[in-house]
Amino acid sequence: MQINEDIRDRELRLIGSNGEQLGIFPLKEAQRMAAEKNLDLVKIAPQATPPVARIMDYGKFRFEQAKREKEAKKNQKVVEIKEIRLSVGIDQHDFDTKVNSAIKFLSHGDRVKVTIRFRGRQMAHTGLGADSMKRFAEALAEHGSTEKPPKLEGRSMSMFISPKPGK
Repeated sequence: MQINEDIRDRELRLIGSNGEQLGIFPLKEAQRMAAEKNLDLVKIAPQATPPVARIMDYGKFRFEQAKREKEAKKNQKVVEIKEIRLSVGIDQHDFDTKVNSAIKFLSHGDRVKVTIRFRGRQMAHTGLGADSMKRFAEALAEHGSTEKPPKLEGRSMSMFISPKPGK
């Protein structure tokens, strides 16, 4: 952003300190008007013809902008990915416990990555792993939706479940 003497254009479309359109002025005239009011001349739209400049207090503008950015950053929620590992021959109670922890993660707004690691001869029965994954996704249907379906990558199968909006 160019300010005061950094501006090199011959003519500028000028906007006053209250947001009113003042018209097109030569650079020297615009700088003089800003200096009379003890404010800065700031070029806000350099790509326009003629470029648009505004008379404003640049220090105050930067402070307000930093304040807005800080507020936006504070209101942002960082979505974490929580991982839950299942096994091919998982028992019902263990399965329910994993479902309950996944529900807790989803209710906090986090994404859940569900993985199954196949060991040794279990690679011959990847269909059982896919069935467990589908059962897990169905158990979480009211709390989250499957973002990525189960996919086999090497010796592990994984899927992602994201929380439903409003939860």
